[in-house]
Amino acid sequence: MRKLATEVQRTPHLAAVQRPPYPFRMTTSDPFTAIADPNRRHLLEELRRAPKTVNELAQGLPISRPAVSQHLKALLDCELVTVRAEGTRRIYAVNSKGFGRVSLWLDQFWS
Repeated sequence: MRKLATEVQRTPHLAAVQRPPYPFRMTTSDPFTAIADPNRRHLLEELRRAPKTVNELAQGLPISRPAVSQHLKALLDCELVTVRAEGTRRIYAVNSKGFGRVSLWLDQFWS
């Protein structure tokens, strides 16, 4: 018989197990986790060329516009991209300060 989630949480040896929040969210504040996803890397490459809207970014990917928005939210959460409103449109761009922090962390391995 299956144990209920509350029963599993009461089990002492499983008490420390971290469970992801449900429903699962695609956001993260870790830039390395964020850029591990190939769709997010594609979005960053597109934004490196020029700032774009969600619709413009979605045209180059085999995923839905809402999925692109979720990926952009993950990149926003770790400060790799910025967003500004122009009327009803949201324009996304690469955040050089966010990449600066990643670069500083990486540079310690080559210094």
